[in-house]
Amino acid sequence: MARSEFVVDHPWQTDVRGPIRWILSHLRRHKLLIAGILIGAAGNAISAAAIPFYTGFAFDTITGDQPSLRPLLWASLALVGTQVLRFGLQMARNFGSEVLGQRLERDARQELYASLLGKSMGFHDLRPTGEVMARATNDVRELALMIAPGLSLVIGSGNFLIVPIFAAPGIHPALIATPLAFCVAYLVAMVFYLRQLRPATTAVRTHFGAMNAGLTEAVEGIETIKGAAQEDEESRRFIELATEVRDAFVNQGRVEARYLPLLLLGIAMGLAFWHALTLYQRDAISVGDVVAYMGLVSLFTFPTNISLFAYSQVSSGVASARRILELITAETDLDDNPQGYQAPMRGAVRFEGVTFRYTLGGVADGAARPALTDVSFALEAGKTLALVGQTGAGKSTVAKLINRIYDVEQGRVRVDGVDVRDWNLAALRRQISIIEQDIFLYSRTIAENIAFGRPDATQAEIEDAARAAQAHDFILSFPDGYTTVVGERGVTLSGGQRQRIALARAFLTDPAILILDDSTSAIDSATEDQIQRAIEAATRGRTTILITHRLSQIRWADQIVVLRRGRVAAVGTHEELLAASQPYRDIFARL
Repeated sequence: MARSEFVVDHPWQTDVRGPIRWILSHLRRHKLLIAGILIGAAGNAISAAAIPFYTGFAFDTITGDQPSLRPLLWASLALVGTQVLRFGLQMARNFGSEVLGQRLERDARQELYASLLGKSMGFHDLRPTGEVMARATNDVRELALMIAPGLSLVIGSGNFLIVPIFAAPGIHPALIATPLAFCVAYLVAMVFYLRQLRPATTAVRTHFGAMNAGLTEAVEGIETIKGAAQEDEESRRFIELATEVRDAFVNQGRVEARYLPLLLLGIAMGLAFWHALTLYQRDAISVGDVVAYMGLVSLFTFPTNISLFAYSQVSSGVASARRILELITAETDLDDNPQGYQAPMRGAVRFEGVTFRYTLGGVADGAARPALTDVSFALEAGKTLALVGQTGAGKSTVAKLINRIYDVEQGRVRVDGVDVRDWNLAALRRQISIIEQDIFLYSRTIAENIAFGRPDATQAEIEDAARAAQAHDFILSFPDGYTTVVGERGVTLSGGQRQRIALARAFLTDPAILILDDSTSAIDSATEDQIQRAIEAATRGRTTILITHRLSQIRWADQIVVLRRGRVAAVGTHEELLAASQPYRDIFARL
């Protein structure tokens, strides 16, 4: 089982050792539906075989010595009855397969979504959003299409292959030869066909994912594209991706064009007709038997023609399942440690010789300079620490190691004296709040965004948190107040408004450790004093780490850590560092 930060329990267990096993482990929970599909498919094929038999009986009746309409009447009624039954069975098969396909799609989507939520940031950093979205939407949809109409038609066509083999000897034992030979040749041809089809359908799914990733990236970066007047260049890039998808589909078409069973069917029809006529000339069978036998052999037309589409659909579904399973089973670089330490947090933080570098291709990039190297410092509970340094010095990385967004490469990060890797991950993160410069808000109401970390919060608590963050007044200025729905990522709000809502979200969760990662950079000067007072009130008695360039915040920190190229250059108070640290004086002078 792949490790994950968080595991969402399911009422079912799936076998992730391969795409076929995984699909079957989902399907086996719906035994009644599967039984209905199998019975419906078998009944459909048997009822279809009734048509040539009754037709042959009619020929013998008409061409006999004493033709009579009465037997024809009963044969016609029997034929109508079998086809009404066939209609009901076929409808049951189609309905059951559609329900089964939709349930597979629903359950697979739920399993994949839960898995994605449980993956670490290291996992998500390495995967384009569009590629993940293609697997979570289009590939999951292919699973439903694989069942209905794909697998439903495969099962139905399989029964149409079997019926003539069992029914033909009832006319004459020798007539089993052609149906049997055709089925053997058909199966051999299908094995070779599917071997060629699998890489073709896999390539289609892969190139579609790449195209979707390119489209998502372009849409998310549309402002940058327009600002740089790069519409033509980005259009060219997308055309290249779309062309690759087109070429992959064309290649799949080439494989399908070499579909051999169509030729085998023509040969089988000719041989069957010759064999039946030979037996008729020997008076071994009647004209009606010839008609009935050719009708039976013509049942092979359905599996031969439909398999060209059905097996492609099944192959595409298996390829999609393989891509989905790659995400579900991907190993992450940390786990949630459910049996780990969990207790009310005081907020003492200690870094002990911490070295960390970001991953590249799923492993630590040994050629890259570490983001942090041998970083050590300690912060007492309830105190405030300011992290300062130039861009790229590793300040934000420090914050992400405290709540285990990433795990250290060397050394230890301790909270209340306990290695963060020994904490229960949920207990650790519930008591730490990080407000970053790039605020993410959901396309939900303002109240829901503030209460994101505490969905059970009352309206009064939400409003109190908003007041503390100096957000209450501007929220009430909207026509719908707290029920105002913000746009995706909060684009309908200004930068300062987004950051004050994020502050309110943090105040509401009442964390033991509050980390402000340049979170007040977009607040205008008119409200800076109010925001500063709100932050001071919120940090009173709470461990706070400030990553900031604002002198007003740096000055009142109990301790300042100066980072330079991922290393600790100096530690002390503002006055001590001004007197003793040239790197700090350089930063302070530029500020």
